[in-house]
Amino acid sequence: MDKQLVRLLKKEDVAEGTMMFTFEKPEGFVFKAGQAIDMTLVSPEGTDAEGNIRTFSLVSAPFEDFIAVATRMRDTAFKRTLKNMELNSEVEIESPFGSFTLHNDISKPAVFLVGGIGITPFFSIVKNASHEKLPHKIYLFYSNRRPEDSAFLKQFENLEKINPNFKLICTMSEMEKSKMQWSGEKGFISKNMIEKYVPDLKSPIYYSAGPQQMVAAMRKILSEIGVDDDFIRTEEFSGY
Repeated sequence: MDKQLVRLLKKEDVAEGTMMFTFEKPEGFVFKAGQAIDMTLVSPEGTDAEGNIRTFSLVSAPFEDFIAVATRMRDTAFKRTLKNMELNSEVEIESPFGSFTLHNDISKPAVFLVGGIGITPFFSIVKNASHEKLPHKIYLFYSNRRPEDSAFLKQFENLEKINPNFKLICTMSEMEKSKMQWSGEKGFISKNMIEKYVPDLKSPIYYSAGPQQMVAAMRKILSEIGVDDDFIRTEEFSGY
């Protein structure tokens, strides 16, 4: 399958300034949790220098009967068009791609070090691992400014309840700006925080996604821990 038109089924807020867009799933559409698609707007009313194509990680899991993406809503022509799009309008998508997927070796835990909208591929991966009852031990360190900014936080909390192999560690860096209560971790993901929850730091495969600076900070921490580059996988989310 190359390019295909799909209809918009639903659009909803999943955090402050973040929306999820749900589309019909084409017949024969097969992908691995964590993969991405290129999406092209069809005859948009406006455009700008950033163009009419964006790459999105799929937040839907392979077992679900729809495909969905989530994104921070910046003021660009593409995002405005997507936000204002009528239901049943069409966009063009290309075949899923990418290797940012869960490793096969079940003896190695997966440690996800994630900031902000970098959470999108991991929502698909954790949902799929829980649905398939995969034996992988998974630790998700999820950093945001406030709970209000944390896409899919409630869904991850529910997944932790049903999947005994999944541990969620959320941390907030600007709780002074929040109107919500928070009893979890605070500050940025740190070496000490990882050591607190992961028993053997050398055995996991580490995955990091988010803004470029955040991913670079995680690489620095993993280097200090002594993790081999072969056990680190990263994906930078720039521009959103």
